[in-house]
Amino acid sequence: MTSSIPSFGDRAHSAIETHVKHILKHEEEVLGDRDPEALHQMRVGMRRLRSDTVGFAAAVILPKPAQNSKIGKMARTLGVLRDIDVMQALLDEDLLPNCPQKERDRLQPALKTLAKRRKTARKDAEALLLGKSYNKFKGAIQEWLQHPQYSPYATLPIATVLADVLLPSVSRLLLEPGWWVGLSAETSAETSPEASPEASSETSSETSPETSPQISREEVEDILLQQGKDLHELRKQTKRVRYLMTIFADLYSPTYQAYLADMKELQEILGHLQDSYVMGEFLSEALNKDFAKVAPELAQQLRETRYQNWLRWQGLQRRYLSPPIRQVFRSEVLNGYQAQS
Repeated sequence: MTSSIPSFGDRAHSAIETHVKHILKHEEEVLGDRDPEALHQMRVGMRRLRSDTVGFAAAVILPKPAQNSKIGKMARTLGVLRDIDVMQALLDEDLLPNCPQKERDRLQPALKTLAKRRKTARKDAEALLLGKSYNKFKGAIQEWLQHPQYSPYATLPIATVLADVLLPSVSRLLLEPGWWVGLSAETSAETSPEASPEASSETSSETSPETSPQISREEVEDILLQQGKDLHELRKQTKRVRYLMTIFADLYSPTYQAYLADMKELQEILGHLQDSYVMGEFLSEALNKDFAKVAPELAQQLRETRYQNWLRWQGLQRRYLSPPIRQVFRSEVLNGYQAQS
């Protein structure tokens, strides 16, 4: 497909090729287990390739070994190892250095358990990269890149399909129950200002959490305990939207870029909340008792992390419950395309 105006299929091929190269670039380093960053990058490549299979689903006909479900299964295997590495880094770099020696000593059994789990996850990742499924995937996707198969939609100019690709995921995001965590309809009406549409071009880091109702650390803990699953689902949908928006970021205006920056920040904040809970659950399981009784200083660090990220979350929560902000988001997806010179 060749034209001065990029087609849906052109964009699909370019994105898939970029992300496949990203995956393969880090394969050897991951097999050698030399650098945790290589694993992270390979996993990111797979996630972005999965986003391609969603965003370009109407344009491409992919071989079975390279379809979304197959890529997802491989990404999850790598994800187990990556999550352990993240947990280990959080302990080594942030948490343990600020704990008294007696707590570090008490946590040794948990650290040994984590090391054992990493060894198992490492073997699983190696088996994946040396196994049939991954090699079938590589062969199939490289063959597709050489001889791509498209549906009729692939011939359409990219500008004519962008909204159809992006809006369903954005709409699901805006209707996630997680936006209401810690709020009722009444409190939302009281705390959500009628922000002007122009405010959407500013990043959420300029939204002050202090303008939201302040609640205690204990109240935050209770809210997260009761409604944490909704925030977890919101995080997953945010991640999907972020990766999907990234595919087309170069085609849109600065306002779109600001919304994309919000998605990145939101994913980061909710990720910190999730990671702190996962850490606590792991430590309690590994120690076979409430870890907060074994390491109260570490438990306090995790609570403070949750509270500070909750304050950051409130700014974005207020922002995305504001009708004008939501409307500009939808409008930007519909009308923000900028033709490339």
